[in-house]
Amino acid sequence: MSSYCLSAPGHAFHGPYHDREYGFPTRDETILFERLAMEIMQAGLSWLLILKKRDGLNKAFAGFHVDTVASFTDDDVARLLGDETIIRNRLKILAIIENAKRLQAMRETHTGFANWLAACHPLTKAEWVKLFKKTFKFTGGEITGEFLMSVGYLPGAHDGACPVSNTIMDIAPPWMGPGAAFYV
Repeated sequence: MSSYCLSAPGHAFHGPYHDREYGFPTRDETILFERLAMEIMQAGLSWLLILKKRDGLNKAFAGFHVDTVASFTDDDVARLLGDETIIRNRLKILAIIENAKRLQAMRETHTGFANWLAACHPLTKAEWVKLFKKTFKFTGGEITGEFLMSVGYLPGAHDGACPVSNTIMDIAPPWMGPGAAFYV
Protein backbone atom coordinates (compact mmCIF):
# COMPACT_ATOMS: atom_id res chain seq x y z
CA MET A 1 0.00 0.00 0.00
CA SER A 2 1.31 3.48 -0.82
CA SER A 3 2.75 5.44 2.05
CA TYR A 4 0.07 8.15 1.71
CA CYS A 5 -2.71 5.57 1.98
CA LEU A 6 -1.02 4.21 5.11
CA SER A 7 -0.20 7.50 6.82
CA ALA A 8 -3.11 9.79 5.87
CA PRO A 9 -6.12 8.03 7.47
CA GLY A 10 -6.80 9.50 10.90
CA HIS A 11 -4.46 12.47 10.39
CA ALA A 12 -6.12 15.81 11.13
CA PHE A 13 -5.23 17.31 7.74
CA HIS A 14 -4.23 14.45 5.45
CA GLY A 15 -7.08 12.17 6.54
CA PRO A 16 -10.05 14.19 5.28
CA TYR A 17 -8.24 15.09 2.04
CA HIS A 18 -7.18 11.48 1.41
CA ASP A 19 -10.58 10.00 2.28
CA ARG A 20 -12.90 12.46 0.54
CA GLU A 21 -11.02 14.41 -2.13
CA TYR A 22 -7.76 12.91 -3.41
CA GLY A 23 -8.42 10.99 -6.61
CA PHE A 24 -12.13 11.82 -6.70
CA PRO A 25 -13.11 13.23 -10.09
CA THR A 26 -14.86 16.57 -10.31
CA ARG A 27 -16.21 18.87 -12.98
CA ASP A 28 -16.54 21.87 -10.66
CA GLU A 29 -14.43 24.76 -12.00
CA THR A 30 -13.79 26.18 -8.54
CA ILE A 31 -12.55 22.85 -7.18
CA LEU A 32 -10.40 22.24 -10.25
CA PHE A 33 -8.89 25.72 -9.94
CA GLU A 34 -8.27 25.30 -6.22
CA ARG A 35 -6.52 21.96 -6.78
CA LEU A 36 -4.32 23.41 -9.50
CA ALA A 37 -3.45 26.39 -7.29
CA MET A 38 -2.72 24.13 -4.31
CA GLU A 39 -0.35 22.02 -6.41
CA ILE A 40 1.40 25.17 -7.64
CA MET A 41 1.73 26.45 -4.08
CA GLN A 42 3.07 23.08 -2.92
CA ALA A 43 6.04 23.05 -5.32
CA GLY A 44 9.15 22.65 -3.18
CA LEU A 45 7.13 22.45 0.04
CA SER A 46 5.28 19.79 1.99
CA TRP A 47 1.69 18.85 1.22
CA LEU A 48 0.93 19.11 4.94
CA LEU A 49 1.90 22.80 4.88
CA ILE A 50 -0.47 23.39 1.97
CA LEU A 51 -3.33 21.59 3.70
CA LYS A 52 -2.70 23.67 6.84
CA LYS A 53 -2.76 26.86 4.77
CA ARG A 54 -5.77 25.82 2.69
CA ASP A 55 -8.29 27.99 4.54
CA GLY A 56 -5.99 31.00 4.20
CA LEU A 57 -5.49 30.28 0.51
CA ASN A 58 -9.24 30.08 -0.03
CA LYS A 59 -9.81 33.40 1.72
CA ALA A 60 -6.89 35.13 0.02
CA PHE A 61 -7.88 33.89 -3.44
CA ALA A 62 -11.60 34.67 -3.12
CA GLY A 63 -12.65 31.03 -2.75
CA PHE A 64 -10.87 30.33 -6.05
CA HIS A 65 -13.66 32.01 -7.98
CA VAL A 66 -12.00 32.17 -11.40
CA ASP A 67 -13.43 35.51 -12.51
CA THR A 68 -12.54 37.24 -9.26
CA VAL A 69 -8.96 35.95 -9.24
CA ALA A 70 -8.55 36.79 -12.93
CA SER A 71 -9.40 40.42 -12.08
CA PHE A 72 -6.77 40.70 -9.33
CA THR A 73 -4.61 43.81 -9.65
CA ASP A 74 -1.14 44.80 -8.51
CA ASP A 75 -2.76 45.89 -5.23
CA ASP A 76 -4.08 42.35 -4.78
CA VAL A 77 -0.63 40.92 -5.47
CA ALA A 78 0.80 43.23 -2.80
CA ARG A 79 -1.94 42.13 -0.40
CA LEU A 80 -1.19 38.47 -1.09
CA LEU A 81 2.55 38.96 -0.62
CA GLY A 82 1.81 40.39 2.83
CA ASP A 83 -0.63 37.65 3.83
CA GLU A 84 0.99 35.30 6.36
CA THR A 85 -1.82 32.75 5.99
CA ILE A 86 -0.60 31.74 2.51
CA ILE A 87 2.62 30.88 0.70
CA ARG A 88 4.04 34.29 -0.17
CA ASN A 89 5.86 33.50 -3.37
CA ARG A 90 5.46 36.13 -6.10
CA LEU A 91 5.95 33.69 -8.99
CA LYS A 92 3.34 31.28 -7.63
CA ILE A 93 0.86 34.07 -6.91
CA LEU A 94 1.28 35.57 -10.37
CA ALA A 95 0.93 32.12 -11.95
CA ILE A 96 -2.37 31.49 -10.14
CA ILE A 97 -3.75 34.85 -11.31
CA GLU A 98 -2.61 34.25 -14.88
CA ASN A 99 -4.01 30.71 -14.83
CA ALA A 100 -7.40 32.12 -13.81
CA LYS A 101 -7.32 34.21 -16.98
CA ARG A 102 -6.45 31.13 -19.00
CA LEU A 103 -9.35 29.25 -17.44
CA GLN A 104 -11.65 32.08 -18.50
CA ALA A 105 -10.37 31.67 -22.07
CA MET A 106 -11.21 27.95 -21.90
CA ARG A 107 -14.85 28.90 -21.49
CA GLU A 108 -14.71 30.31 -25.02
CA THR A 109 -13.00 27.30 -26.57
CA HIS A 110 -14.37 24.40 -24.48
CA THR A 111 -17.06 25.94 -22.22
CA GLY A 112 -14.69 25.51 -19.27
CA PHE A 113 -11.79 23.73 -17.63
CA ALA A 114 -13.65 20.45 -17.06
CA ASN A 115 -14.60 20.17 -20.72
CA TRP A 116 -11.06 21.08 -21.79
CA LEU A 117 -9.69 18.26 -19.61
CA ALA A 118 -12.27 15.84 -21.02
CA ALA A 119 -11.52 16.91 -24.61
CA CYS A 120 -7.79 16.31 -24.11
CA HIS A 121 -8.24 12.94 -22.40
CA PRO A 122 -6.78 10.36 -22.71
CA LEU A 123 -3.13 11.36 -22.71
CA THR A 124 -0.04 9.84 -21.18
CA LYS A 125 1.47 11.67 -18.24
CA ALA A 126 4.26 12.96 -20.50
CA GLU A 127 1.70 14.28 -22.99
CA TRP A 128 -0.30 15.93 -20.19
CA VAL A 129 2.85 17.58 -18.83
CA LYS A 130 3.73 18.97 -22.26
CA LEU A 131 0.17 20.28 -22.70
CA PHE A 132 0.03 21.84 -19.23
CA LYS A 133 3.40 23.55 -19.72
CA LYS A 134 2.07 25.01 -22.96
CA THR A 135 -1.30 26.00 -21.47
CA PHE A 136 -0.59 27.12 -17.90
CA LYS A 137 2.03 28.95 -15.87
CA PHE A 138 4.18 27.17 -13.27
CA THR A 139 3.19 23.61 -14.16
CA GLY A 140 5.92 21.02 -14.44
CA GLY A 141 5.82 17.27 -14.24
CA GLU A 142 5.14 16.90 -10.54
CA ILE A 143 2.51 19.64 -10.36
CA THR A 144 0.71 18.35 -13.46
CA GLY A 145 0.86 14.70 -12.39
CA GLU A 146 -0.38 15.34 -8.88
CA PHE A 147 -3.14 17.64 -10.10
CA LEU A 148 -4.36 15.06 -12.62
CA MET A 149 -4.24 12.24 -10.04
CA SER A 150 -6.09 14.41 -7.54
CA VAL A 151 -9.00 14.97 -9.97
CA GLY A 152 -9.17 11.49 -11.50
CA TYR A 153 -7.37 11.90 -14.81
CA LEU A 154 -4.34 9.80 -13.91
CA PRO A 155 -4.29 6.63 -11.80
CA GLY A 156 -2.20 6.27 -8.68
CA ALA A 157 -3.92 8.40 -6.07
CA HIS A 158 -4.72 5.30 -4.00
CA ASP A 159 -3.27 1.85 -3.75
CA GLY A 160 -5.66 -0.97 -4.65
CA ALA A 161 -5.65 -2.13 -1.02
CA CYS A 162 -6.79 1.28 0.22
CA PRO A 163 -10.51 1.29 1.14
CA VAL A 164 -10.95 4.64 -0.64
CA SER A 165 -9.84 2.99 -3.88
CA ASN A 166 -13.09 1.00 -4.10
CA THR A 167 -15.16 4.15 -3.69
CA ILE A 168 -13.26 5.85 -6.48
CA MET A 169 -13.51 2.78 -8.72
CA ASP A 170 -17.31 2.84 -8.26
CA ILE A 171 -17.34 6.41 -9.61
CA ALA A 172 -15.29 5.31 -12.65
CA PRO A 173 -12.92 8.26 -13.04
CA PRO A 174 -11.62 9.17 -16.50
CA TRP A 175 -8.34 7.25 -16.11
CA MET A 176 -10.35 4.00 -16.07
CA GLY A 177 -11.03 4.41 -19.78
CA PRO A 178 -13.57 5.42 -22.39
CA GLY A 179 -17.10 5.76 -21.17
CA ALA A 180 -16.13 6.32 -17.55
CA ALA A 181 -18.69 8.71 -16.15
CA PHE A 182 -18.03 11.09 -13.34
CA TYR A 183 -19.95 13.95 -11.82
CA VAL A 184 -18.83 14.45 -8.24
